[in-house]
Amino acid sequence: MTLNLNSPQRRLIALRIEHSDLDALIDQAAEKQPIDELMMRRLKKRRLALRDEIARVEADLSPDEPA
Repeated sequence: MTLNLNSPQRRLIALRIEHSDLDALIDQAAEKQPIDELMMRRLKKRRLALRDEIARVEADLSPDEPA
């Protein structure tokens, strides 16, 4: 299966990778003392936005159920 560089499937993969990277970054930042609360809030907000975007792309990719 070949994926177009701008295909929704490729976008979904990129979003999931970025979400995973943010998870790792948040875990690392949480271990540091003192914790930069502002940075943590920004990272978590970005991670939540990514999760919402992933859900939107997945919804666009999945066919509607027949009524």
